[in-house]
Amino acid sequence: MNKMLSLAIAAAVSMTSHSAYADRVNQLADQRVRAAIAYAIDMDTIVETLFEGKAIVADSMIPNGPYKASGLERYEYNPDKARSLLAEAAWDDSQVLDIVYYYGDQLTADLMVALQAYLGDVGVQMTYRKLEGDVGGQLNALPAVGSDTSAVTWDIAYGARAALALQEYYNQYYTSRNSYTPGDSNRDALIDAINGTVDVSQQQEAFKSLTQYENLMLSDIALYYQQLFIYESARLSRNGGQYGNDQFVYDWGVTNWTVEPNDDGKKVMYTNTAPSTFFDHPWLNPGIYVFSKFGLDRLMTADGALAPTEGQLAETVDVSSDGMSVTFGLKENLTWHDGQPLTADDVIWSIETAMTVPGINAVFSNTFDAISDMSADGNSLTINFAKLDPNMLLTFSQFAPLPKHLLDGVKPNEFQQHPFWQSPVGSGPFKIAEVQMNDFVRFTPFEAYHGGVAKIEEIVAFPSGENDGNVIQNAEAGRLDYGFTKSVGDVKALEDMNHMRVIPADIPYTRSLRVNKFANIAE
Repeated sequence: MNKMLSLAIAAAVSMTSHSAYADRVNQLADQRVRAAIAYAIDMDTIVETLFEGKAIVADSMIPNGPYKASGLERYEYNPDKARSLLAEAAWDDSQVLDIVYYYGDQLTADLMVALQAYLGDVGVQMTYRKLEGDVGGQLNALPAVGSDTSAVTWDIAYGARAALALQEYYNQYYTSRNSYTPGDSNRDALIDAINGTVDVSQQQEAFKSLTQYENLMLSDIALYYQQLFIYESARLSRNGGQYGNDQFVYDWGVTNWTVEPNDDGKKVMYTNTAPSTFFDHPWLNPGIYVFSKFGLDRLMTADGALAPTEGQLAETVDVSSDGMSVTFGLKENLTWHDGQPLTADDVIWSIETAMTVPGINAVFSNTFDAISDMSADGNSLTINFAKLDPNMLLTFSQFAPLPKHLLDGVKPNEFQQHPFWQSPVGSGPFKIAEVQMNDFVRFTPFEAYHGGVAKIEEIVAFPSGENDGNVIQNAEAGRLDYGFTKSVGDVKALEDMNHMRVIPADIPYTRSLRVNKFANIAE
């Protein structure tokens, strides 16, 4: 740990060890109390029992990987240490903490019972309740400008944070942006550092410093990393293709996938996430749905950990030394599924249109808001930025251009309702051959695909959202060769089927306790 970071942590611990709000005391502002809560919870046992081993105990908000510091305090179960820290902080054991959550599943209810027992054992009383109505407003209401009094009514909130860009874990802690963590100039400087470069190695070092800081400050008490589980039938082979976070887009290598022929001798793969009423546009959830995965292309690819890699539609990617400009050299003779040329103008139009459409991914909007101008010269596309965006390359590995000739002129608030989304046209390795809405969608290989013709002859997808209630039923019937889930119950059932295999994937999805450190409302 560098000397500057050590001094910043020492200063912050000293500041939070004594309540700054003498007339409206909130003992959760004391770092020792937050550490005591962390030590009081036996997450290893909770993961092994409630979660049946299908989660990873967390030691920070940021998931395991190259952006995370080593040697972090794990806050392993230690009730004696928790009691000692509470005594040192003069904890008032007559108070009852109000813990809120927003999930309706039985697993969350069971977790609340476990937390109540663990905290009660060290002298911290709590009740729990499920938020209803405007959950976002109840969780994220900010104090009035200049006020040190909380605008939310809860003491601790149990929730999750998923990230496409890892900055999403920490940007929320910046001064005046957070409903439960007061501003801190030391933290602000560390956050500025993770946003101040597009250089991956520099970003990694900045993230490690911030992770070390938050590991001690405990703005959130990280509990566990939820995993995603990819399932496949014995009929399917990726032939060496990689696995990753299937909620987003990476180099599937789907053109090389193979599947055993059916009784008719045809190589058909069955999957889910087809639409029930219309295809969802890909600018909010880039890779959840089957058409977004296999029917669309991006300028760049990413690996399974979502780190940007080589080009896809782009043959070359050149970033300026200051990170303020990028030039993509598109491949020759690219076409859409309908045979029309795919050009740099399509990409420019897509970016401009995405900036006007309601509901796009926050990482995309941050990148596009930073653009100053774009220009096309033949197959060359240059994008200049007015301010540096650390996730610019990540955005272009996830953002799918759409055909201007089929969507030009659509009103932004009518974008998702356009007839295009009944049978959309893309540029990816599979094209739509037949749509029976709310029944199935049939895909066939795109013969002119720039990455080669896919080996699978047909994909049949059945309708579902991200959480498919028919996973087990379809898998048992041999009508599901590929998909993903975050449901522990589904995983156990799939693992018990001889013809199915389950591959766990680590994803940036952290469950935590958000601890309200602002002063309580004066009585």
